[in-house]
Amino acid sequence: MTPEQHIWACALEVERQHGPKVGVFVAERIGALALQGDMEGVAMWKAIAARLQTLSQSSAPTTA
Repeated sequence: MTPEQHIWACALEVERQHGPKVGVFVAERIGALALQGDMEGVAMWKAIAARLQTLSQSSAPTTA
């Protein structure tokens, strides 16, 4: 699995587990990792957040 595939897999699993509350969960993870000084963890969760944003944009209904 490539690093990019790993990030996508994480994003999909987090979305599956947390559903509509996924944004809050990700923000809490980023905040907790930042407080611990884990900048690698923060970067990973920001990457996951970006993939989740892409997913939400691609699944959003379009208006005519």
